[in-house]
Amino acid sequence: MLGLLRLLLLLPHPGSPEPSGLASLSPGAPPQAPDLLYADGLRAYAAGAWAPAVALLREALRSQAALGRTRLDCGEHCAAEPGAALLDALAPDSGPGGVQGAWERLLLRAALRRAECLTQCTARRLGPGGAARLRVGSALRDTFRRREPYNYLQRAYYQLKKLDLAASAAHTFFVANPAHLQMREDMAKYRRMPGVRPQSFRDLETPPHWAAYDTGLELLAHQEAGLALPRLEEALQESLAQMESCRAGCEGPEEQQREGEEEGPGSQGGLYEAIAGHWIRVLQCRQRCVGDTATRPGRSFPVPDFLPGQLRRLYEAHAQVGNLSQAVENILSVLLFYPEDEAAKKALNEYQVQLGEPSSGLGPREDIQRFILRSLGEKRQLYYAMEHLGASFKDPDPWTPAAFIPEALREKLREDQEKRPWDHEPPQPKPLSHWKDVLLLEGVTLTQDARQLNGSERAVLDGLLSPAECGALLQLARDAAEAGARSGYRGRRSPHTPHERFEGLTVLKAAQLAQAGAVSRQSAKLLLEVSERVRALTQAYFSPDQPLHLSFTHLVCRSAIEGEQGQRMDLSHPVHADNCVLDPDTGECWREPPAYTYRDYSGLLYLNDDFQGGDLFFTESNALTVTAQVRPRCGRLVAFSSGVENPHGVWAVTWGRRCTLALWHTWAPEHREQEWTEAKELLQEPEEEKEEEMPSRDPSPEPPSLRLQRVQDKAAKPPRVREEL
Repeated sequence: MLGLLRLLLLLPHPGSPEPSGLASLSPGAPPQAPDLLYADGLRAYAAGAWAPAVALLREALRSQAALGRTRLDCGEHCAAEPGAALLDALAPDSGPGGVQGAWERLLLRAALRRAECLTQCTARRLGPGGAARLRVGSALRDTFRRREPYNYLQRAYYQLKKLDLAASAAHTFFVANPAHLQMREDMAKYRRMPGVRPQSFRDLETPPHWAAYDTGLELLAHQEAGLALPRLEEALQESLAQMESCRAGCEGPEEQQREGEEEGPGSQGGLYEAIAGHWIRVLQCRQRCVGDTATRPGRSFPVPDFLPGQLRRLYEAHAQVGNLSQAVENILSVLLFYPEDEAAKKALNEYQVQLGEPSSGLGPREDIQRFILRSLGEKRQLYYAMEHLGASFKDPDPWTPAAFIPEALREKLREDQEKRPWDHEPPQPKPLSHWKDVLLLEGVTLTQDARQLNGSERAVLDGLLSPAECGALLQLARDAAEAGARSGYRGRRSPHTPHERFEGLTVLKAAQLAQAGAVSRQSAKLLLEVSERVRALTQAYFSPDQPLHLSFTHLVCRSAIEGEQGQRMDLSHPVHADNCVLDPDTGECWREPPAYTYRDYSGLLYLNDDFQGGDLFFTESNALTVTAQVRPRCGRLVAFSSGVENPHGVWAVTWGRRCTLALWHTWAPEHREQEWTEAKELLQEPEEEKEEEMPSRDPSPEPPSLRLQRVQDKAAKPPRVREEL
């Protein structure tokens, strides 16, 4: 009843105009519990109550943001109160003759006063109970960090015919989830809709420092240093403010420990162990804020040296417009990070000569001095905890002076840095004779090994499928296409070339169609069995000592479009690597989104050869020099490691239909293909079981998946949007 009342109160008045963007529905009102609002929003969404779903999801976003702002504001307010500084209270030691335990009473009294101030402040801002009433668990924080509410919002807005808002919500989700192919397809749909304006594709959650930073860099690239300076300065100030906001979140409820971290000191013990353990976690969280602020939405890794890099651009821009005093201040700030930076020292000497007057009044920026002093103080405590309390700490900054690292830890840290996985060379190919006894399947032969394919960790194996099995899987693809259940690109023109059509079928789609009687149940089972056959063989060949798991299975067909093949110069699939973003100009491959970084081995099992073109080829890392080429045929498997050592592409299919079972494998069990297990269970269910609801053929955007209608009623387990591929 309370949830229904809250839902009704949040609904806009009938006929009232929609607020621009996703502004708060009730400005000034105390925020409600974000987890309850989000759970209620998902229930409304699952029930098709689109307007209530929008209201509740937006209010959940507003409440989550208000909670973060309140922690930041109250923290600053209480830290500024007279007598609130803990260090001032503890500074003088009364010496041997002092009262025993005086430091303890001063410390705890100061902590109690700060707690009282924070409790009263949050209660005034958030209502009775303060932040404790709105405590958000780590799972929901991750949900908001991934911007999943915007996935639901864009679908709900579409149903309400608010296309501009739907496009904004979709774009906001996609920025943080660039690997989400279903959303990429929906974005393309929105761009084709006549009622959607180009300015609607805006990120509603982009931190201010990134917007200013990108604008400043663009202006610098156009030699507009004068116009770039205000934006670069804004970017630096907003970056520092973003770190403060992040640090304020570290002082929230004790939920900041990230998955996979050790519990550390304080997990067991008395009062002082508990205090030390919680303080260490707060410091660890604060230090992570540097990397979090320097990481773009949707990226896995931070921009290296984010703050020093901004200062370098600032002093160069100031020098270009003749502001030498400001240039000197920013150079001196860079030297606080890197005292031996030769380029900065050379520029400093040049600018001081040009000033032609003593510059004793010039010094580093005060905001940067405060940042470095505070950061070094926290690092000193964390390294102490590492050495004496067994705590863990991964320093995010390359500029930390070696003197701050205890001698006993330096060698260990140096060894850990040398064990970076991306520095390992790929294993050397083994001779053909090594594999004679490895192949587990009767009739399978090794046709070409890595040496014959002029590369590393590549192999061509024949005989994995009989002609009858190839025919059954080809018929499965045709039947699925006729049933209108194409996954991926739904039989439209390929995303890689306008001259081909692209169809795909996942194992779960095949199982659902079999359950509905649209395709052969035996063929759907064969798809599962063959994918496991390929996985077992790939593991035996490449990874006998470490289990491989299927991460994705896709039956893909590419068809040449008649009348569009004359003078064709493009590829069916451009050269790429499967777990990193290939840069042909430099030969580097960036292992970060939108690449599927968890993929370790790839496999292509061919079903036919009655088409023209469509050969697979491998290249050097420049994506130009072809090193090997493989012609598809029934039952032929091309298996290879998924990294930069194996860039590959597909020549244009100029006639006919080319069908392949594409498979990707991973060493990480958390990335195993859950749909494979679901499909297996579905195909084992009795025939009289209720049939799975078939996906709609409506060309409108359709994320999240229709399976979201099976919403959990428990607020602690909101449904996840499945990544459609």
